[in-house]
Amino acid sequence: MKKTTEVETVILSVGGSLVVPSAGIDTEFLKNFKKMISKHSERGLRFVVVVGGGGTARAYQNAAKKVVKLTRDDLDWLGIHSTRLNGHLMRTILRDFAYPVMIKDPTRPLKNWHEPVLVVAGWKPGWSTDYVATRMAKKLGAKILINLSNIDYVCDKDPSKFPEAKKIKEIAWQDFRKIVGDTWDPGMNVPFDPVASKLAEQCKLEVVILNGKKLKNVDNFLSGKKMIGTRIF
Repeated sequence: MKKTTEVETVILSVGGSLVVPSAGIDTEFLKNFKKMISKHSERGLRFVVVVGGGGTARAYQNAAKKVVKLTRDDLDWLGIHSTRLNGHLMRTILRDFAYPVMIKDPTRPLKNWHEPVLVVAGWKPGWSTDYVATRMAKKLGAKILINLSNIDYVCDKDPSKFPEAKKIKEIAWQDFRKIVGDTWDPGMNVPFDPVASKLAEQCKLEVVILNGKKLKNVDNFLSGKKMIGTRIF
């Protein structure tokens, strides 16, 4: 962000693994996240916070797999309800300045939202929270979507498999979509959902991938300072 005062609404897609990693709910992250949102809300920014399923989703999906054979819809619905539980947790923590109802359908009319923060969760099978965040950006006319993940940069290859993978600071949607493909599957591990990427490109939305474990870096971006991350445009 060059000047955050020019941006009325910022969409934040928060990876569920930041809220609920494998070790359990990360209260330290939630405390620091609340401080950051409060600080920038006081500066006049409004936030749409879309929360993923993270460890909650994986725990339920893995447990169900041990008992029955799961369909794709089964996996999706367990993930969706996990995002809703995590979303209620986030809305409760931000209750002092958040809209009192968590949004579950990005297509429904949004009435009487006056608070600095709106919390949104998963919608329906086939759509990730990245896609929901992108739909909310389109609905509200937002120009920036920040995707909080656990990586510093997008790479041209999976760095866990290819040590020679190169970090990418800026990339056009056309090139990014060649990396992530066109199809979404529940639980897939990509920097930004392929279906959401297609919509973001159509909307001319800029997506910034930042490491949510380094909230000071996110704060720098919101403050118009130098940051570490990848811009997709």
